[in-house]
Amino acid sequence: MSTEPTTAPITSTVVDGRAGVTVVAGGTGKTGRRVADRLEAAGVPVRRASRSTVPQLDWDDPSTWEPVLDGATAVYVAYAPDLAIPGAPETVTRFARSARPAGVDRLVLLTGRGEVEAQRAEDMVAEVFPARTVLRCAFFAQNFSESFLREPMLDGGLALPVGDVGEPFVDLEDVAEVAVAALTDDRHAGRIYELTGPRLLSFADAVSVISAASGRDVHFAPIVMGEFTAGLAAAGLPGEEIDLLRYLFTEVLDGRGAFVTDDVTRVLGRPAGDFRAFAAREAASWRRAS
Repeated sequence: MSTEPTTAPITSTVVDGRAGVTVVAGGTGKTGRRVADRLEAAGVPVRRASRSTVPQLDWDDPSTWEPVLDGATAVYVAYAPDLAIPGAPETVTRFARSARPAGVDRLVLLTGRGEVEAQRAEDMVAEVFPARTVLRCAFFAQNFSESFLREPMLDGGLALPVGDVGEPFVDLEDVAEVAVAALTDDRHAGRIYELTGPRLLSFADAVSVISAASGRDVHFAPIVMGEFTAGLAAAGLPGEEIDLLRYLFTEVLDGRGAFVTDDVTRVLGRPAGDFRAFAAREAASWRRAS
């Protein structure tokens, strides 16, 4: 990877004398809304696309894709629920293939580190859209504050089927900022960026940091996978989501991603956000309203 500065003023591509639209596929999700917010703040025309928007984006219905891509020159792709599900790489590849004739010049694909199916999606999309940019992310820090780990944290204890493996939790504010850079600057075309935080923490370490930041007594306990999935089922989580979490904690969080990269710094020209800074900023997320 080049070490040349990669930051530049935010611009949108001009097509037929007008600024093209940047489509944020998954625009209501954790990363998508942050990307869309930043683009809009910079004056870039944005179309947020999901099952709940108009036009609607339904990954299972390709007939919805053309209206979403109409007039687009750049696309951010955050596939839901996860690229690990069967058929997901094929779906995002078909979407990328549809984007080229629609006039899309820049495509940014969100994927996960250590996920075999996600990296198969990266390769397949590259075959039909060689200029695609990949954001291959570590475990999101915001999974503790906005996703499936928040409720157990509020209850005072997090029990997961993971031991002392280190993970460089990445702040989604960094991911969104890198995505905006890639959507607005051709120098990122064809790149694969592995986005991590600046240091490794175990899940026990992360819970300890959150406990200190929130001023609450929160504990971490390792458990076996069977106990974990049984608890998810008892809580009413759908089987598909349970399977995804089983995959995450057995195939991904096994130590293969226990290293940090400097790609956030290479793209943004500043250090990646530290987990302690994230926890201090989001401390209110782990306090129940009185």
